[in-house]
Amino acid sequence: MPPSRIEHQIAHAARMVLEADAIIVAAGAGMGVDSGLPDFRGNEGFWNAYPALAGDGIDFTQAASAQGFARDGARAWGFYGHRLALYRRTVPHAGFGLLRKWASEKPHGCSIFTSNVDGQFQVAGFAADAVHECHGSIHHLQCTAPCSTAIWPACALVPQVDELRCRMLGALPACPRCGALARPNILMFDDWHWLEQRTAAQAARQAAWLAAVRRPVVIELGAGLAIPTVRHFSRRAVELHGASLVRINLREPAVQRSSDVGLRMGALAALHAIELTMQAGG
Repeated sequence: MPPSRIEHQIAHAARMVLEADAIIVAAGAGMGVDSGLPDFRGNEGFWNAYPALAGDGIDFTQAASAQGFARDGARAWGFYGHRLALYRRTVPHAGFGLLRKWASEKPHGCSIFTSNVDGQFQVAGFAADAVHECHGSIHHLQCTAPCSTAIWPACALVPQVDELRCRMLGALPACPRCGALARPNILMFDDWHWLEQRTAAQAARQAAWLAAVRRPVVIELGAGLAIPTVRHFSRRAVELHGASLVRINLREPAVQRSSDVGLRMGALAALHAIELTMQAGG
């Protein structure tokens, strides 16, 4: 029997990966679903993860608003403290390992652009200087004021959260310089005080790396159109650096060029299928 359309697409993606001199990973929220992380797309999924917020009619954009720390710091830290603990105990799925394997075989290795704040790429063994977290990281803190440009690791913070009420228990994290409430170094909704220096340094390193590659492939995973930051990055990589594109997305896999590939699959399933095809000789 002739190969099906999806088999043809997977084979095309495998050839693109094999022929590239560098791997560019562009990851959105869908990348973490196979690791067991909740999908916050739509109120239903968000409220299933945070029933206390459902009872108060608070959606994701409200819970992830910088203004929440001024309104109710214990509630804001209930949400972010729970997420911090969740991300710390989450084991990255096997797809991360496949990306590392492919990158290790390329002369220029890989660079990662992600809108995720969970730190999963670092946990999976990718070098910290290869990761650009465009929305910041929950594993770093800053002052809510902010009183300075200081950004510091959150490793000393062990949040205790009343999950039924979505509230932080005990003393809230404080800025070590001025004593004001601390917050994650994440770009939130309605956020005028995010300190971007750490992310800007990551962006500069990535730009220098991109300038050296010649035949990169962008492997875009779980990046939708609702917040299109990752999609915009993929487009720039295609336009400015001559990258080919493998888009992996269960809901919105369409690509504009016939030379690119759009796979309507989850991240882990698609990466595993590409790996099997490469092992079989493409």
